[in-house]
Amino acid sequence: MIDVPWKIFSQTGNIEAYLWMKQIEEDSTELDQDSLDNSLVEDSHY
Repeated sequence: MIDVPWKIFSQTGNIEAYLWMKQIEEDSTELDQDSLDNSLVEDSHY
């Protein structure tokens, strides 16, 4: 998914595309962290 905003930014220099890409990266990192946190909580119930 991150390829689309990067291609737009690299071809046009559009700062909105760059910010969109950074938002996708941030959201992805948050989702990964949430998944890790949830799996740790589930494991602790055993």
